[in-house]
Amino acid sequence: MGKARRLSCIGLGLLTGVLILGGAWFRSQLTPNAKGDAFYIRFDQRTDLRSALESLRERQVVRNPWALNLYARILKEGYPVREGTYRFAPGMTASEVLRAVRTPIRQMVRLREHYWIARNAKLLEQNGVCSARDYVVLSEKPQEFQKFVNFPLPKSGTLEGYLYPDTYDLPPLYGAQNTIVKQLQTFEKKVWTKLKRPEDLRRTLIIASMVQLEVTKDNERPIVAGVIENRLRLGMRLQIDATALYAMQEWKNPTRREIRSADSPYNTYLKDGLPPGPICSPSLKSILAAENPASHAYLYYVAMPQRHHLFAGTLQQHNANVATRKRLMKEAAK
Repeated sequence: MGKARRLSCIGLGLLTGVLILGGAWFRSQLTPNAKGDAFYIRFDQRTDLRSALESLRERQVVRNPWALNLYARILKEGYPVREGTYRFAPGMTASEVLRAVRTPIRQMVRLREHYWIARNAKLLEQNGVCSARDYVVLSEKPQEFQKFVNFPLPKSGTLEGYLYPDTYDLPPLYGAQNTIVKQLQTFEKKVWTKLKRPEDLRRTLIIASMVQLEVTKDNERPIVAGVIENRLRLGMRLQIDATALYAMQEWKNPTRREIRSADSPYNTYLKDGLPPGPICSPSLKSILAAENPASHAYLYYVAMPQRHHLFAGTLQQHNANVATRKRLMKEAAK
């Protein structure tokens, strides 16, 4: 064998050895770490894969971001990570990591019509969307959100009444600000635009929020809105239980003593006129009822056990309806 051929064989052998060793090292960099607890991580903007993998190395999910990024490119999966929340856990294989980084978490959360801000805040925290405190604190800064919508927000106070109740895709770690912006933009689409930019939006929302908390049957919403308008026109106090509950920030069956002791501008048993702001996030049906109250002579209403109401135009008739309620409640308890 000639010298040149011997050198060629030696070089080929060395190259083969390097490739074998390199391949073994590369495979070792893709092996899973020790198993650990799953967690969520959020990317608030489109992020290149290498940067995302660096974040995962810090959480012991990825052993070598460079190697896994190269592996993804070999598989033609090296595209950026979309904005969203993702679930990972130490111990995932390279293929599992790449599959997870392509699958943002979806979580549908129902923010309820009859909940006020503090109640929905607890619901958001229970689902890991944001802390209840962050949601409440940001809702008290309405002007910080004016740039996100094209309808007027309160100059002061809170966003109570403007945070549209709906079922939203709110994954864990979505954040209070993102949630509020989504609710406000939904309000703009489903309320502000649909009502064709009402002149006195705030008054409408205040009445709608009381209707929302007082009424279960949709056909009664315009009737109760009409009762509210009738009492306001005559200078009668509204005496709506829901406003006292809002003042107490408790949802329960209040005693007469509790209603009378809730000293707050929201308590319409103690204060004249409308409360200073909405007391929940009303549905579109309640808002439409407030915009189009029924025309009638009713001044009173009382809830029956079957969740409908009896209406009256005089105190005498109302007292008779209250007696009917008490009798039905007593019969139902037997």
